Amino acid sequence: MKIAVIGGTGLIGSQVVKDLTAAGHEAVPHSKSTGVDIIGGRGLDEALAGADVVVNLTNSPTFDEASPAFFQTSMDNLLAAARKTGTGHVVILSIVGVDQVPELDYYRAKTLQEHLLADGRVPYSIVRATQFMEFMDAVMSWTSDADTVRLPATPIQPIAAGDVAAAVAEVAAGAPLNGIRNIAGPDVFTLDELGRLTLSRKGDNRTVVTDPTAGMFAAVKGDVLTDEDAHLAPTHYTDWLS
Repeated sequence: MKIAVIGGTGLIGSQVVKDLTAAGHEAVPHSKSTGVDIIGGRGLDEALAGADVVVNLTNSPTFDEASPAFFQTSMDNLLAAARKTGTGHVVILSIVGVDQVPELDYYRAKTLQEHLLADGRVPYSIVRATQFMEFMDAVMSWTSDADTVRLPATPIQPIAAGDVAAAVAEVAAGAPLNGIRNIAGPDVFTLDELGRLTLSRKGDNRTVVTDPTAGMFAAVKGDVLTDEDAHLAPTHYTDWLS
């Protein structure tokens, strides 16, 4: 099976290409560096020519009010190219609980992306993942100083990027879901608890202060970013830290 991976040189995309290739598929990575511009549309028709499946792993360069325009334009261009070339399956990566946090511009933008795909007249699959383990340092950096890291007690279910890539590759190689598959890590933590664990394992002496107003995840209500019924990945956060 020939599978075009747009955004195929990034954190998830490069691993998706590796997993698909190992499974015997012809997985071709595409990005701006290979001449494919999903916003301008340049190179998309050529990238999708002869492809059975296209996986779109491109992401908005910002998380603010500009992000909806990115997903609107990129999905319009991708779906037009898929219809033109006859590509029979479009896969995207989204976020568990994304439609439950309308307070966040980026989450509204990703929800828009899902709706555009579902309405796009091409068979599709949406893989929703929980928060990446790899992003924990960035999350802490948003609300930290030399002595303190402030984090809300938002429940999250961290998943390793490698496990996300494996799940995306599996879905891409299968029949279109025409729906959503949720994937998640095996353990649930509150974000402040996860911060303490992370700092402790790294020998970082900063103090984590529980602050319900701190950072982007302060806007999340309840446990919408977790899913006990999701397909659970094998990697535990403590093992990943090691």
